[in-house]
Amino acid sequence: MDIVAPLQCLRPHVTATTHRRLSRITLALLVMTGRITMLGLSRWAGKGGSYRTVQRLFSTVLPWAMLFWVFFRHHVHCPADVYFVAGDEVIVTKTGKHTHGLDRFFASLYGKPVPGLAFFTLSLVSVQKRRSFPIRIEQVVRSDAEKAASKARADAKKQKLSAAKRRPGRPKGSKNTHKAAATLTPEHVRITAMLTALLQLMATVLSVTYLVLDGHFGNHNALHMARQCGLHLISKLRYDAALYFPYTGPYAGRGPRRKYGPKVAYDHLPVQDLKETSVEGHIETRLYQMQLRHKEFTQPLNVVIIAKTNLRTQARAHVVLFSSDLALAYAPLVNYYSLRFQIEFNFRDAKQYWGLEDFMNVTPTGVTNAANLSLFMVNVAYCLRADGHAREPDSDYSVLDLQADCRGYKYVEETIKMLPEKPEPVLLAKILNQVASLGRIHAAQPSFSFP
Repeated sequence: MDIVAPLQCLRPHVTATTHRRLSRITLALLVMTGRITMLGLSRWAGKGGSYRTVQRLFSTVLPWAMLFWVFFRHHVHCPADVYFVAGDEVIVTKTGKHTHGLDRFFASLYGKPVPGLAFFTLSLVSVQKRRSFPIRIEQVVRSDAEKAASKARADAKKQKLSAAKRRPGRPKGSKNTHKAAATLTPEHVRITAMLTALLQLMATVLSVTYLVLDGHFGNHNALHMARQCGLHLISKLRYDAALYFPYTGPYAGRGPRRKYGPKVAYDHLPVQDLKETSVEGHIETRLYQMQLRHKEFTQPLNVVIIAKTNLRTQARAHVVLFSSDLALAYAPLVNYYSLRFQIEFNFRDAKQYWGLEDFMNVTPTGVTNAANLSLFMVNVAYCLRADGHAREPDSDYSVLDLQADCRGYKYVEETIKMLPEKPEPVLLAKILNQVASLGRIHAAQPSFSFP
């Protein structure tokens, strides 16, 4: 299989020169070692991939949203599969002062805000393949007003924690607010624009129902954002979220009808709402599903509570998942939210193999191209690995194996060019297979060739 063949579907959407440059850089990414920078790419790209060529590509504005979608539609999409949209933010640590969008962002790996860049990514997650495929990436650039609002919220939170405990009850002078009129933050506005553009792009080919986000988006504003885009939200609430059973008692005869019944006690969940019980080792897991209300949400929520108990120590812990789709069963709700984590593996691969942590571009176009290229290579590598897995019975064919194959073929091709006569086809095939297997974790017969 020609490893550049999967990129042929991109020809109608970029110029011939850009397509040629992108192909050379894709080859360089598959064979190179060391840090993935423009200079490193030029050293491995060979003829037609000079440093100036790499610079020109990274300074060219590319329609990445269209390229991601076209590649997914041609090489990944399966009409019989079920897909949903997952979103998350990835932080890339950077130093210096001149990189576009450089700011301080909270990184969960470090547990604190760090200087760097942030990119929000939307992925299409396949339920059958249980994999995530990046489909749209945009850099998070916060405005001065957004930074000031964030600092004001942090200061207000500190003052609230340090202030003396106020008297119980409603503060004097406070007014009712209409919860249905949710206020979308600048973050929600950015995500809404990305979702709307993505749904319009794939409207004639693929239809999705659910948007799965992490616990940061477990609030009414995020649910309102998802419903505006015509999607149902699946997310996670705080472990101590104040949930209430719907009120089922009689009408008092005056005033509005009550909505909220008894408060949910997580240590004493109703037995009639228990859906599944399993024991693994000394850990017992119980799944409860019920329709509950939260005072910050205008609509009832489809809530699944996963309660775990250590049978030796009787220690308990629980996770609260929810969806705006009241008809969604507990099993797919838990399954969809667990599959959301596949997007983290995309970020890991992009950083470890494709240069998301290595690029040194500072201009807006250069930063955008570097980040999108890193995550685009995640899909390209999946396509090549899927073809390799179809040709050989090795189910553990990894990205490292793919890179070892491509690098071995590169060495052999460059060596054969120096010979006065080419070896016989049988000997040539044996040399290729032998050298391409060097460095592989799972030894098998590779089946790649370079143009």
